[in-house]
Amino acid sequence: MKTPLLAASALVFVLGGCAGKGEIEDGGITAVRSACPQVAVPAGTGDITLFDPATSRDSTAIDVTATITDVRSTCGDAGDQVNTAVTFDVIARRTHTEAARDVVLPYFVTVVRGGSAVVAKRVGSVTVHFDAGRDRAQASAAGSAQIARAAATLPDDVRAELTRRRKPGDQDAAVDPLSKPEIRQAVLRVTFEALVGFQLTDDQLKYNAQR
Repeated sequence: MKTPLLAASALVFVLGGCAGKGEIEDGGITAVRSACPQVAVPAGTGDITLFDPATSRDSTAIDVTATITDVRSTCGDAGDQVNTAVTFDVIARRTHTEAARDVVLPYFVTVVRGGSAVVAKRVGSVTVHFDAGRDRAQASAAGSAQIARAAATLPDDVRAELTRRRKPGDQDAAVDPLSKPEIRQAVLRVTFEALVGFQLTDDQLKYNAQR
C-alpha cells in the first residue's frame, strides 16, 4: 500500500463511511442510494505482526500482533457536502510483558471511486499502550471525510432509467438496467468506498497472505 496521497476536486478526504437501504414497490425493488461512502477493511490489511528480530518470520520471534476491529461510521448527507465520521478499534497482544510499553502502529485510509480508482490516501498512526505485566491492550482511532454531493449523485437520466416502473409483459420487464454498460458505469462513477487498514510493508503483506 504505497499509493501516494492524491487530490480530487470532488473530495476532501480524511476518513469516511455509510450505507444505503431499499424497499419493495409496485413494479419491483427500488434501491435507495446513499451519497455516503461504504466503509471496509481490505483483505490482508486488517492484521499486523511485528517480529523481534524484525527480519525473522519464525513464530518464536513474534513480538506484537494487532487487529483492526469494530469499524463504525456516521454520515450526514443533507447538504452540498457529505460529511462522514469513522472510528475503529485496534486490539493488540504482545509476547514480552515485563515492562510498560507503547507500540505505534501505522494505518492508512484510502477513498476509492468506482471500485478501483484511488482518489485519496492518508497514512496515520495509532499508539497502543501496554501496562507492565499485561499482554493485551486496546486503542481507538477516528477521522472524517467530506465528499461533494454532486460527485456522488446519479445523473437524472440514469436515475430515471433505474427507477422506471416496469410492468409484467413489457418488452424489457425482465431486463436488469445494470446490465447496460453505460448505466453500470454511471453507477460506478458515483460510488465511493473508504478502505481502512494497517500500512504494511511488502514483507508484511506477503506474511499475511501466506500464513
